[in-house]
Amino acid sequence: MAASLDIIIVNWNTGNQLRDCLNSIYLTEKSGLHIDRIVVVDNASSDGSADGLDATPLPVSVIRNQENAGFAVACNQGAAGSNGDYILFLNPDTKLFQESLVKPIAFMERAENDRVGICGIQLVDDEGNVARNCARFPTPALVASSMIGLDIVLPHWFPSHFMKEWDHGETRDVDQVMGAFFLVRRKVLEDLGRFDERFFVYYEDVDFAFRAHRIGWRSLYLCEAQAFHKGGGSSEQVKAKRVFYLLRSRILYGYKHFGSLAGTGLLLETFLFEFAARLAWHAAHLSWSEFEATLEGYARLSVAMPEILKRRLLRIGTDR
Repeated sequence: MAASLDIIIVNWNTGNQLRDCLNSIYLTEKSGLHIDRIVVVDNASSDGSADGLDATPLPVSVIRNQENAGFAVACNQGAAGSNGDYILFLNPDTKLFQESLVKPIAFMERAENDRVGICGIQLVDDEGNVARNCARFPTPALVASSMIGLDIVLPHWFPSHFMKEWDHGETRDVDQVMGAFFLVRRKVLEDLGRFDERFFVYYEDVDFAFRAHRIGWRSLYLCEAQAFHKGGGSSEQVKAKRVFYLLRSRILYGYKHFGSLAGTGLLLETFLFEFAARLAWHAAHLSWSEFEATLEGYARLSVAMPEILKRRLLRIGTDR
């Protein structure tokens, strides 16, 4: 019997990229699997990118949010009621190749791989360069060293969050695969509940993978299958907001998984050390747009601190 698959795509002003992504799904090989549904969750796009998708020969449905609800919320909306054996959370700035779906699902269908709960594949850019995007679970020490650039100047002693030292040329278990192609066994969603909606964007996939790891599920990077990923995507449109949401999510992650004391230490380090380090780095490289984005991002973070400290105390059934 063919494995069933649901595909969830969260869209926000991605233009033609969404249609290119859907077209690649239509063209990709599907032997040994059946796509039950493709759900596009549109987070209040203003560019018309989610219009007219019912014309595609794929089983596409569109959920339209009246405001940008965030990535985690949209993923949960798309996955709600899924009956597929597997759920693929796919970025709209990806394009599948011929074996992008059949190879990872065939791998996960093998009896010996029944504890592989999350699978990612090799992601490449326009020139065929392989993205080094598998990541380690954050720790207080890892985050602190990256704040001041020790992972750049002394990578042998201070590893980075992303596994940049590894060429991603082999299949192996990892802490976390990139959320751009995030293939999840439905049993994992049943065990965990859903993505933690406190993370508006960023770290929701890290948190999901960590919670899965804690109860015995494996995350695996499969190099034998590939897909194209543009990278940056819609977040390139709003650099200051990207800085804000990245820092906000990291602080929330710290409070959730490091504990109150270490979480507060992370918060203080973010403001007292990393802010100056970021500005100095951008100034040294004459990256004035990034310099301005950092200033605005931290200003937004300062204003949002009461809300962040309140949200760290919420419990929404995603702490298992």
